[in-house]
Amino acid sequence: MPIALAALLLMAPTATPPPGDFLEQYVATRRFAAGRPAAAELTPDGTAAVFLRSGPRDADQALYATDLASGETRRLATAEGLTGGAAATLTAEERAQLERQRITARGITAFHLSRDGERVAVAAGGRLFLVERRTGAVRALRASGRPLDPTFSPDGRTLSYVVGHDLRLLDLAANRERRLTRGGTEDVTHGTAEFIAQEELARFEGHWWSPDSRRLLYQETDQRAVERFTLHDPLHPERPATVVRYPRAGGKNAVVRLGVISARGGRTTWLDWDREAFPYVGQVAWPERGALSIVVLDRRQQVKRLLAADPRTGRTRVLVEERDARWVEPHARFPRWLPDGSGFFWLTERHGAAELELRGPDGAPRESWVAPDQGFEEWVGWDPARRWLWFTGGPNPTESHLYVVKRPGAPEPWRPGEGPGLATASLSRDGRVLLVRGGDFRGPGPVEAWRAGGARLAELPAVAEAPPFATRGEIRRVGPGEGLYALLVRPRHPAPGARLPVLVHVYGGPGAQMVRAGSVPLLQWIADQGFAVVSIDNRGTPRRGVEFARAIRGDFAGPTLEDQVTGLRALAAEVPELDLSRVGIWGGSFGGYMAALGVLRRPDVYRAAVAEAPVVDWRDYDTAYTERYLGLPGDIPGAYQRSSLLGEAAGLSRPLLLVHGTADDNVWLVHSLKLSQALFRAGRRHELLLLPGAAHGMFSSQDPVLVRRGLETVVAFFREKLLR
Repeated sequence: MPIALAALLLMAPTATPPPGDFLEQYVATRRFAAGRPAAAELTPDGTAAVFLRSGPRDADQALYATDLASGETRRLATAEGLTGGAAATLTAEERAQLERQRITARGITAFHLSRDGERVAVAAGGRLFLVERRTGAVRALRASGRPLDPTFSPDGRTLSYVVGHDLRLLDLAANRERRLTRGGTEDVTHGTAEFIAQEELARFEGHWWSPDSRRLLYQETDQRAVERFTLHDPLHPERPATVVRYPRAGGKNAVVRLGVISARGGRTTWLDWDREAFPYVGQVAWPERGALSIVVLDRRQQVKRLLAADPRTGRTRVLVEERDARWVEPHARFPRWLPDGSGFFWLTERHGAAELELRGPDGAPRESWVAPDQGFEEWVGWDPARRWLWFTGGPNPTESHLYVVKRPGAPEPWRPGEGPGLATASLSRDGRVLLVRGGDFRGPGPVEAWRAGGARLAELPAVAEAPPFATRGEIRRVGPGEGLYALLVRPRHPAPGARLPVLVHVYGGPGAQMVRAGSVPLLQWIADQGFAVVSIDNRGTPRRGVEFARAIRGDFAGPTLEDQVTGLRALAAEVPELDLSRVGIWGGSFGGYMAALGVLRRPDVYRAAVAEAPVVDWRDYDTAYTERYLGLPGDIPGAYQRSSLLGEAAGLSRPLLLVHGTADDNVWLVHSLKLSQALFRAGRRHELLLLPGAAHGMFSSQDPVLVRRGLETVVAFFREKLLR
């Protein structure tokens, strides 16, 4: 029997949600992100900030600049103005880049600032433009094709970018392009990062300029051995399928090498390291002073090396080596070389948690600047004049605050006594100006520029709509021992004495936290319909140290689900209004896996589940992510089998709704189809909602109708299963 008949296809909500305009506002404002400054970047001297911003209810971002002395903001360019109103149609490669970077906006989606901060390179509608920051003057550049990843040379005279899978250079004075590499094809590309680098190693660059602007380092990617997957649009069977290279666990990866070429062209000098043993390329840094540096990892990601490379000969030497019998984290954005080349900052976990240390130019450790117990989360910047280090984080993993380190091992909070909340920040190259964004349960805060000494300069103007209500959120540390962090969102107007059904909103996978002291208006809207919404960060999630994170080695299902159950019961012991006889669980991606796992393995706890884009069989997920945690297939006996949902299908006894986009190129539709087929063959009734054309972030899609109807369907499902 066809799979379409094996499940009940939900094309509309099964019940009518309560009246109200929240969802309309939520989707129209792109989850309240529309109208807020995005991708903000300070000029090197800290006199101005350049950023992107859309209107309060649209996705088309424009380019802006704020003068920090006067506070004056100017709109520099719009996509419509640059292209003369021509409709923007993205290529498959451009759509994939936005998907990898989780960018849902359109219009101008990225920009590149020249080293002196005076000019901005912008791609729009497949064309390339140069914008003068001070005057707003715009010049169309004569780039062939549709440029990807435009990047200024350090001297500001040339732009590099990729067209037709080859690297090209454009002389800005002459407005003339020339081809730098040759032979690029869909199978062998030059100058762009491959899928694994973008999706799993947080590296989006595929070429880098030398500090003197005379040479470039570029990536060659050979995908010929990588398995081919096809994306079909089921609503348009007349259209040809899109072929995508996707490396499944245990399968072939793209072969990557790095080469140095003169900006004038000529022969490529390929960097020499043991690429067979260390096939993954993580971060790359070519500092003004200091070594050309490359982070490489072995296939199992148990060994990480920082290499110093000689760009003239291609020879490399090892500066740092990290080892862990479970796995080493790639740690994006490191190394960070000091401007004078006298050393570099390196992030390590060899002492049990994230630790930021300063090393000499030879890689030898010198001193620890942020100790393992001080909660380093993100690098902000280095003040070269005063030798101050800035970072965000802190000892409480549910919060993130801004700290300055004026002497090694002694972080000082930038705003002492600040309440629970989240902060992100960046520092100008000269170390004098900070760009800071805060937020808490009340909502996201403004983006503000401050002198590093504490004087406020300006606020980047926003036109965003605020959430209509604050999140009534509460974070507790529950359970025995070191405990688990749990977020509880209650209805704003609960009925006195009422016991509340529980909806667990879960992710549970490595690298992401759900329990954070920030605004989650969607969860508050759901809670206001009569639920207690709960999230729990189980073992495997970050900022709790190495042992907590690596407890999932070889088993995605056991420790994660055990902690979810333990945390839920411990929370209910403290909050008696939680009704544990009525518990639903919902999540997407790894959270979709956890939701389906919950009702399959623990029907005594979870009464209903919605699994959005769940990973079902980890043999069908990508190499770098899966093998980092489960090893290569066969490395750890039973790892893939005990982590799979397919063996649990015959035991389904609770309502389960699977939701999946047909254009998902991250967790492919095959996952939900395999589970649906296994359930059908086992005689287990379930529901399947297919969303034609939707990608992995389906509920953050640009299609407001899809987002609204999808969320209504999820909430209606739980109202029917838990509130009746």
